[in-house]
Amino acid sequence: MARIISIFLALFIASASIAAPLERRQVQVSAACNEDRINILTAVLESDAAVDKIDTSDDATATAVGAAKLGLSSAGTGVKAILSAIIDGVNPPASGQTSVELGLNTTRFALAGITNPAVNSTVAAAQAAVQTAIGAANDIIRDCN
Repeated sequence: MARIISIFLALFIASASIAAPLERRQVQVSAACNEDRINILTAVLESDAAVDKIDTSDDATATAVGAAKLGLSSAGTGVKAILSAIIDGVNPPASGQTSVELGLNTTRFALAGITNPAVNSTVAAAQAAVQTAIGAANDIIRDCN
């Protein structure tokens, strides 16, 4: 009888230790990293707004703006993947960072190809916004790894 009780006691202890509540493992990040993540989101949104202000009545400009918007869409998809991972408490996927990098570079190159002098000021504003987003992405690489 004592043997059966000790077996039940051992099984009970084992099941209690297995059934202990599991807490989601939170990824610890610095305040600077969190600030950088907010900055990249803001910078991509501001870049998109700046690109929207470019007059696309010229066909070549319209084509370049379309390519810039595709790049910003890619960057936005990457930012969403990163933010989703943060909300879930896990490390962001490397693919998110790659999407942001490729998207911002695509946008930068597309804007550099606009040669219409009538839109110089709005293109310059969009380029400055994209450069700010690239800086924010570089800050994430520096502060979040």
